[in-house]
Amino acid sequence: MSFSKPNRSAATVTTTRVDPSPGSGLCSACLDGCEGPCEVGRSALKGREMIYPQPFGLITAGAEKDYPIDFSHFNIQGTCVGAVGTKPDSDLAIFPAVDCSTALGADGGLEMDFPVFTGALGSTEIGRVNWEDIAVGAAISGVIVVAGENICGMDPKAEFKNGRVSKSPEMERRVSAFRKWYNGKGGVLVQANVEDTKLGVPEYVIEKLGVEIFELKWGQGAKDIGGEVKLPTLERALQLKSRGYIVLPDPTNPLVQAAFKAGGISEFERHSRLGMVDEDAFHKMVAHLRETGAKYVTLKTGAYRPADLARAIRYASDTKIDLLTIDGAGGGTGMSPWRMMNEWGIPTVELECLTYRMCERLRKKKAYIPPIAIAGGLSLEDHIFKALALGAPYVKAVCLGRSIMTAAMVGKTHSKLMAEKFSHTGESIEQGYLRLFAVSAQLKERFGKDFAKLPAGAIGMYSYIDRLRQGLQQFMAGARKFAVHYINRNDLVALTREAADISGIPYVMESDQEEIDKILG
Repeated sequence: MSFSKPNRSAATVTTTRVDPSPGSGLCSACLDGCEGPCEVGRSALKGREMIYPQPFGLITAGAEKDYPIDFSHFNIQGTCVGAVGTKPDSDLAIFPAVDCSTALGADGGLEMDFPVFTGALGSTEIGRVNWEDIAVGAAISGVIVVAGENICGMDPKAEFKNGRVSKSPEMERRVSAFRKWYNGKGGVLVQANVEDTKLGVPEYVIEKLGVEIFELKWGQGAKDIGGEVKLPTLERALQLKSRGYIVLPDPTNPLVQAAFKAGGISEFERHSRLGMVDEDAFHKMVAHLRETGAKYVTLKTGAYRPADLARAIRYASDTKIDLLTIDGAGGGTGMSPWRMMNEWGIPTVELECLTYRMCERLRKKKAYIPPIAIAGGLSLEDHIFKALALGAPYVKAVCLGRSIMTAAMVGKTHSKLMAEKFSHTGESIEQGYLRLFAVSAQLKERFGKDFAKLPAGAIGMYSYIDRLRQGLQQFMAGARKFAVHYINRNDLVALTREAADISGIPYVMESDQEEIDKILG
């Protein structure tokens, strides 16, 4: 069987005329005269534009490859005995009493009300448009929001001196949106890639904007090349090429300009350069960020080969960074090459199992192991529990990219629909929110007159996290674990031999054997 679905996908707005051949994805009978609704056919007209999910700026996309092992191959263990983190008393050991908070940072000082944070919202249009909703949602939920790569470089109003950013209204907007609603938990994290470092983004956001959490980016799960966006105008393409970005096709070429004006080329692509990891340079950059004023320094790496995962964990250990985010294949994107999303990298479960093995080796050497977060295709409370358990005690949080954006966008959309429907009644925003959102009562009680100032998308995101919280509390109570740090690998059971082999989690028919022998004799 094929794990992949080549040549047709909703992500690329393509399909086949008849059932395809499993391997190639081409129609089992390709007809001369067909207009070509498949990826190959559309590539005959639009070429490289068909590499990416569409339409850019309006969607996020998640990989379709059906990997042999995923989190569904594990189940959460429950028990009817005892309680960890509270007294084994039925009146005390109730699921609302479960503590879902977590702490990151080498000193444990970066506290969050819930063990999730957002994916990186960088220079993609969908990230820019939805930033305020997600940043405010993170602030009122007490979690981290991540400002991704290339924000300053893509800011049309950014100012530069000697090739380094001196002012970026867009970055200022992003930081201030979170701070207006900050409640003392979580934070705003700014990420940098190769271009950001060249443009002086770390120094600008730390020194001038007071950002305390800064992340170096090696990669992500959705792709193993640099960040990419599409540009709808020639003017933007020329501007970004002048700032040192790779822009394709070359907007300075007169023939390309003519093709764009004629309609043959409908958009340009802005690409980031490949990062080149070097141990000594990494140590120096971490030291520089701390000297510049960063309170917390973090690292994000992608679904690279196992040796690169070892490098990330070892370098993070040696420099005592505050968080290492590991992003597995099968996750989501605002813009990544579609086939690359599906056909490169190590899937999330396998990557986390490798992470656990490597952390165990360092633990035996009594080395520092940073708090770790897992990302890559996660969305619901069972995913959160399983990710925390599979990598326990090293995994402290989960990065939710597309799902958080989905919740914010749906909240925003329904608010707009409601406003259109009830505009003739004179209904206030507050009344509308109370009608629309189940969490409105608790937010109204918390924020009072400021409740109506909350962006609708932020309420949608808060509502989603509130659901995740109760769902996780229920799973944890069933496992009799009343705080996140009590979750461990014994709380999982493998449903297949293969899942047991790669993870070290006992196969379901072999779980609890020692205890069974003690009970039965």
